[in-house]
Amino acid sequence: MLISVALGAGRLDPAAADELLSLALSAGLEPVRTIQVRRARQDPALFIGSGKAQEILAQIEAEPIDAVVFDTELSAVQQRNLGRQWRLPVIDRTELILDIFARRARSHEGKLQVELARLEHLSARLVRGWTHLERQRGGIGVRGGPGETQLELDRRMLGARVRRLREQLETLRRQRRTQRRARDRRPAFAISLVGYTNAGKSTLFNTLTGASTYAADQLFATLDTLTRRVTIEPGGECVISDTVGFVRQLPHQLVEAFAATLEETAQSDLLLHVVDASAPDRDDQINAVSKVLDEIGASNVPQILVYNKVDRSGHDAGRAIDPCGSIAVVFVSATSGAGLDVLRGIILHHLERWRQVRELDHGGPRSAATSNC
Repeated sequence: MLISVALGAGRLDPAAADELLSLALSAGLEPVRTIQVRRARQDPALFIGSGKAQEILAQIEAEPIDAVVFDTELSAVQQRNLGRQWRLPVIDRTELILDIFARRARSHEGKLQVELARLEHLSARLVRGWTHLERQRGGIGVRGGPGETQLELDRRMLGARVRRLREQLETLRRQRRTQRRARDRRPAFAISLVGYTNAGKSTLFNTLTGASTYAADQLFATLDTLTRRVTIEPGGECVISDTVGFVRQLPHQLVEAFAATLEETAQSDLLLHVVDASAPDRDDQINAVSKVLDEIGASNVPQILVYNKVDRSGHDAGRAIDPCGSIAVVFVSATSGAGLDVLRGIILHHLERWRQVRELDHGGPRSAATSNC
């Protein structure tokens, strides 16, 4: 069962409900019923209130439902209370996304990042009503003393694992910085593909670079950052990176855990912000991506909006001119190739400007930060 909740004056968004359905399918669940709930404010104990919780219990008992998924983040108490009342696993949005990331991570670094995010989320939810967590264990050299509870022991072990993961990721981050310095000694124009999940970044990456990255019509099809060196024109070399897709209400634990990977985005010379032109809520998706870019310090990197999937949206492939007089938007189809010649021309335009700034300022490839105009 999928449950979407609108609080206060917020409206029930059909696009958000469709996204929850896609997330559930990506996690391997089989949704059988979707419920939309409107409340003035959340209930501290049950989130949706006792009356609505009882009403949903009747539906759960009448249908073959094994789990309930909320399209919002629940507190540990709310999750525990609802699970007890419904006698089913209750999953919130954060746990759902973390589960999808855990399924899709392939590289060693990606697996470490996802495990760190899951453990940090779990640390606030160790109290789940499991009675064994409150049993005491005698301390070494202590007779008749209070000892250490299982809950305290579990928290200490979890904390130790989190520290080890942070140390490993910091080592990988230092290695990435060393690789970046080596790359800067023979600089190439650095481009990062960013955008909402399932906007077509991997398909566009494959088309531009000739790579064979896995691409599918599903959320978070790829998580690991891939980088390829491409020659746009004779003597015009670029380094293009495909990054993890973003989503509304992306769990903070994931943003923090993927900081080492997302750091590459902030160090880019140009961002290709890929947008699904056929999505009815594309403006909301653009805002969600912009929010994450701001969090990771990449909001000032020159950016081009690449409206993808024009073959589905009915838009004509081509370009638009922004008020500053430079090309800011391009409409393409990564599948059919429509508009990609225009996109390559835009990339060359930014590459030439980057070269000109480097010739005037020998401070290095990253000193060429220019405005979006």
